[in-house]
Amino acid sequence: MKNEPHGLLLAHRAMVRDLDRLAELASGLTTGRERLDRKRAAAVAAYLGDFCDSIHHHHAAEDEVLWPVLERSAGAHVDLTELTDDHAVLDPKLARIRAGAREVRDRQTVTAELAADLADLRDTLKEHIADEERTIVPLIKRYVSDEDWAKVEATIRKRGAKMSFEVPRILAVSTEEELAEARKDGGIPVALMIKIMPLSFRRREKLVFSA
Repeated sequence: MKNEPHGLLLAHRAMVRDLDRLAELASGLTTGRERLDRKRAAAVAAYLGDFCDSIHHHHAAEDEVLWPVLERSAGAHVDLTELTDDHAVLDPKLARIRAGAREVRDRQTVTAELAADLADLRDTLKEHIADEERTIVPLIKRYVSDEDWAKVEATIRKRGAKMSFEVPRILAVSTEEELAEARKDGGIPVALMIKIMPLSFRRREKLVFSA
């Protein structure tokens, strides 16, 4: 299908999954429903750090790569002011969560403030993602050429996302049909990636999200 932004939608899907489970995890640890030892504290802190990096990378790529192409292609049909303003409020929120993650690592403690910050980030980003998918995705499909969309995706891939973090999370939210299509398009290298990359990541997830 022309300009079907599967990568963008999958990134959103993975982000929403983590927003839900990180907010739930922090709430559980704050209220004492789950234990937290030094090893797990370090794992939780590291995951939070990677997650904040992932969000920043995603929205910076939209601001600096996708938005200019969309504005050039759609012209008066697009107004990105509200979405750009949403992005501007993210950095302070991420900074608070990074600070909370350091406290988790150093004190093996999840504070009520961190739990509240994660719940706030979840609510903010869920609303933002819904707005973006309702307004931006149809404009991409209608106005951005195949050639320009391919350039957007290629440019974003070169921006240095942490693939050992991004790929397993994307795979986890992909349907069997989407995985089959990826194997078909990517051949043996992609099939091997789909099989191998999630293995160590699952161990990491088990430590972070399991009591």
